[in-house]
Amino acid sequence: MFGLRGAGRLSSLALRQATRWPAQFSTAAAASRAALKPAVSLRPTGSVIDAVRASRALSTSARWSNVAPSEPHATTTPTAPSATGVCFVTAAILAHDSLTYGEDKVAPVSPTVMELDPPRKGPKNLPTLVDLLDDENDDAKKPRLVIVGAGWGAMGVLKTLNPGDYEVVVVADSTFNQFTPLLPSAAVGTVSARSLIESVRKLLLPLRGSFVYGRAVDVVMGERLLEIEVPATPDGDKKRIYLPYDKLVIAVGSVSASHGVPGLENCFQLKTIEDAQKIRRRIIDNVEIASLPTTTPEERKRLLSFIICGGGPTGVEVAAEISDLVHEDLIRYFPKICAQELSISIIQSRDHILNTYSESISQYAEKRFEREAVNVITNARVKEVTPKSVKYSVKDPKTGKVVEHEIPSAFTLWSTGIAMNPFTQRVTDLLPNQVHKKAIVVDAHMRVVGAPLGTVYCIGDASTIETSLMPYLLDLIEKADVNKDEKIDKNEWEVLVREVKRRVPMASTHLEKVNDIFKCYDADADDALSFNELTTAFEGVSKKITSLPATAQVASQQGKYLGKKFTILAKQGKTLHENGIPDDYDETYCKPFEYKHLGSLAYIGNAAVFDLPGYSFTGGLAAMYAWRSVYWSEQVSFRTRALLMVDWVIRGLFGRDLSRL
Repeated sequence: MFGLRGAGRLSSLALRQATRWPAQFSTAAAASRAALKPAVSLRPTGSVIDAVRASRALSTSARWSNVAPSEPHATTTPTAPSATGVCFVTAAILAHDSLTYGEDKVAPVSPTVMELDPPRKGPKNLPTLVDLLDDENDDAKKPRLVIVGAGWGAMGVLKTLNPGDYEVVVVADSTFNQFTPLLPSAAVGTVSARSLIESVRKLLLPLRGSFVYGRAVDVVMGERLLEIEVPATPDGDKKRIYLPYDKLVIAVGSVSASHGVPGLENCFQLKTIEDAQKIRRRIIDNVEIASLPTTTPEERKRLLSFIICGGGPTGVEVAAEISDLVHEDLIRYFPKICAQELSISIIQSRDHILNTYSESISQYAEKRFEREAVNVITNARVKEVTPKSVKYSVKDPKTGKVVEHEIPSAFTLWSTGIAMNPFTQRVTDLLPNQVHKKAIVVDAHMRVVGAPLGTVYCIGDASTIETSLMPYLLDLIEKADVNKDEKIDKNEWEVLVREVKRRVPMASTHLEKVNDIFKCYDADADDALSFNELTTAFEGVSKKITSLPATAQVASQQGKYLGKKFTILAKQGKTLHENGIPDDYDETYCKPFEYKHLGSLAYIGNAAVFDLPGYSFTGGLAAMYAWRSVYWSEQVSFRTRALLMVDWVIRGLFGRDLSRL
């Protein structure tokens, strides 16, 4: 039966094809139809071979009928495009395999004695990595640039360095760089965790750099030694070593601030890929247990209650991703009661969520969450987090009375504020003039204040640029006071303001109205500013300067600034030495860091918001695709771009992966 049906289908196909030929081929077509009839009738249970033969006969007849009468013996070469394509693909695969799986001969390596048995140095007499176990040994000794951390700031430095200028060494307790803005997506399975990471060693390859897997714990600035705690072997203890440096860049990021709230050990955080994987497991566990018939209604409600403490970009995006998971996947594959009972709450201490964005964007996000049944609680303070609930208080705006509430929950995400990394805290303890409580204070050249000039730098969340103008006061007065009358007149004031803008670019926006500021602080109206009046003016302007936000954009720009600066130094270092100018003074060859805000964006559930300089943009799918495009372009490698694109396509076609791994 199969043979008859198959032959019938092929015969019909051949006949339909024949009807498409021009009129001059009608004779050949009729002949082929006549030839097909006995083939089918004589073999009603035959194979497909008969139909194939008939099709070949039709094709041959059509080709012969196309020959001109004057060329009776002409023939036409049959074409086989499918065979050509198969041959091409096969050849490409074989060529790829021959290049990929060939046997590469590794040249013999002869490590030096100092590489295999590092000498002991420093105040703690620890093994000191004077030389590293690298395949290439360069006889020309280059300055060693040590970067602590593998985040946005570190990647910014690596992208802008010139290969061969420095011996680059990255020290990190993670072997990969992670794309943190998309961690909320990884937490619910919208994208795979593997699509957001790239090996540090691969990123170091263009610079021929080295990687040390360990955690920085201390630094000896006088001897330029970085103390590192390396992981323990399976049958051993943790060890500590010294790594010498010529220049040290601290880019270790930050940790979440506790704000003195008890019970934060019961919260999840979202700083790393590991955090995202833990969150995903908990979400799947909670929903699966809630689906069991043996789960009580009270316990089901608690399991399906998700609370996010903090209404910043991270908290908002996590809430949006969980909401998408519920409406797009859980409602299809889990009992309907789970989607009905599931609740999402955001507890925010300010008047609005996304309070660092424009007011219109905050209102747009709140209205969208209201439609998605996401409960936004503003002007609230978290009092305590227990394994089974979150306690918070809200101040009544009318009566001023504080009312305490409690929400049962089996999932709480803490995403509010930042605090010092342990290594950052250690650096500030070593320097008495470091008084900031959340980060290392640096100057406009990203140099750590109090450290030896030109040796230790800090970028990203671990740093905060000094906003006070007071340290520059005496030096600026000395340069601006041309007539040496110990007063600054209007002309000298303009010179002084230009110098302040050059040294501290963050103060530029607050010194635009030069004459108005002069009149404001000229208390005695003598058209000159005395030392006391200048002191008051500098203090007033300093209070208006705000610190840069702890964002990936800031860290990336600071890292690129340092990378370009070090490249300039490598090119001009010889000239500086010949002219007797020490390379420790960054001012002699590079301008201070100037941040350029490119805008902020956030995902709020199949929609996105953009807070750009001068205007704001909100929208649905169009804004969401723009949001994806920005993050796709910011990936550190082509591999992660390809994987991310594939993840978005898979999610669109098949939904999120609901497996628990």
